[in-house]
Amino acid sequence: MLSEQELIQIRRHLHQIPELALHEHETHDYLLQVVREMNQDHLEVREPEAMPTALMVLVHGTDPQRTVGYRTDIDALPVEEQTGLPYASHHPGVMHACGHDIHMTVALGVLSYFADHQPKDNLLFFFQPAEESESGGKQSYEKGLFSGKWKPDEFYGLHDNPDLPAGAIGCRMGTLFAGTTEVNIDLNGKGGHAAYPQDANDTVVAAAALIMQIQTIISRSIDPIQSGVITLGKISGGTIRNVITGHTRIEGTIRGLTQKMIEQIDERLKNVCEGVGRSYNMDIQLNLNQGGYWPVENNPALTKRFIKYMKSAPNVNFVETAPAMTGEDFGYLLAKFPGTMFWLGVDDDSQLHSATLTPKESAIQRGVDAITGFLEARMKD
Repeated sequence: MLSEQELIQIRRHLHQIPELALHEHETHDYLLQVVREMNQDHLEVREPEAMPTALMVLVHGTDPQRTVGYRTDIDALPVEEQTGLPYASHHPGVMHACGHDIHMTVALGVLSYFADHQPKDNLLFFFQPAEESESGGKQSYEKGLFSGKWKPDEFYGLHDNPDLPAGAIGCRMGTLFAGTTEVNIDLNGKGGHAAYPQDANDTVVAAAALIMQIQTIISRSIDPIQSGVITLGKISGGTIRNVITGHTRIEGTIRGLTQKMIEQIDERLKNVCEGVGRSYNMDIQLNLNQGGYWPVENNPALTKRFIKYMKSAPNVNFVETAPAMTGEDFGYLLAKFPGTMFWLGVDDDSQLHSATLTPKESAIQRGVDAITGFLEARMKD
């Protein structure tokens, strides 16, 4: 199996070759190279034609009662790295600013362990493209990657967390990550001269009213004990001060801790847009795009078992965490397969998506040990 030093070198190589969603060709080839160097006695490798940069590895068990899936994301972000590291990104304007290089390395470490220690159950390792954009989890499901022997009975995955100590495991019952929805609103009225408003239909005025109405959705339509967010981050309309514009666009995001809540917010937003449109006698077009970024809702039974193991494992520092309003497309796969997502602490002053993110590499081996220990315990149940 891969040593800690080998894992660190793998991570540093992956860090140098970040690629954007659905363009992870160099990353795919390197991952495949590492996998091919492992003991192949019990491994079956698949490169799905439907998603060319994806990689799937099935570890055949000795007496399989189930197939346990483990997913890692492989894409990077359009961020110019500012860490000054000797192994910084070789690709200008692209960086593993969300720590997916750590994710992949931990997955390879776990896979290498089970390549040398054949598991009882089948293990499916899924190296997934396009988490940061393009809804790679949803695409992989809809393109039929998980069928037959490649279908997991349960799914696990991690995300690194700069706020936790290096190597710590964090998790919680219920939702770990919020679901997200992109909001685009186009108001179409009638342009005209600023001196003759009666001959125009001002979309800026209507947009102001609409924005204020939208603010009441969370405060008056959502249970205050629960959590939801609507942020309208961009508004554009008009060209010059003395012309009434006939078109204004508002862009924003919705975040909620359950899919039911997101759908409730969506419905209220539709109602508000329709009402303001009637009040101002103009056409208001609302476009909502959630894609695969559903809430990461952990399965109760599997997560209870996961937390129980991590709390009792002698070499694991377990931390119970609060839900986060950031998004993760593993939520879509957890809506299709029962499973659990958890945090791996990487102890960094910089936050995720930062150009200076520098995870502590000491987290890698501790993550591998915690996950292999859990999977071995799971297969004894």
